[in-house]
Amino acid sequence: MAMTTLDLTGLKCPLPALKTRKALKGLCPGDQIEVHCTDPMAVIDIPNLIRETGDRIEIRERAETRIVFLIEKTA
Repeated sequence: MAMTTLDLTGLKCPLPALKTRKALKGLCPGDQIEVHCTDPMAVIDIPNLIRETGDRIEIRERAETRIVFLIEKTA
């Protein structure tokens, strides 16, 4: 199980979701990725992406200036 951090701070919609999708393709089941975003739309876009992929997601931090997701690749 590997842990990767993806820093997407400063990127605007749809780039955080697109870059997260691309990063997930390179992961093996059980691997985790921590995604750091500043775009407020990411709280909608990234969970919607994960619903499509079937992976697991958890919002670790949600502040005015930063959102941190923890995503686990399932299949």
